[in-house]
Amino acid sequence: MNHIKKILGYVWMALAPAIICFLMYEAYVKIGIAKPAERANTILQWVIILIIFMPISIGFFIFGKYAAANEYAHLPETSDELKD
Repeated sequence: MNHIKKILGYVWMALAPAIICFLMYEAYVKIGIAKPAERANTILQWVIILIIFMPISIGFFIFGKYAAANEYAHLPETSDELKD
């Protein structure tokens, strides 16, 4: 199971920048094909989408980094196992 966690950590680390690149590409395409009257609304929508998904993608990368470093190899099962 720890080996799967480590592999999936690398997947998350690769997926995070891919998601941002995909969203930026889609924003560029959608803004480019928008009619001039609708362009301001389209830009605003994509700016909001990118602002929301940027921290999520950073979180994916951080989670993947910890998973790849085997930080989740042993999770505490009781409160006695927690460190201060």
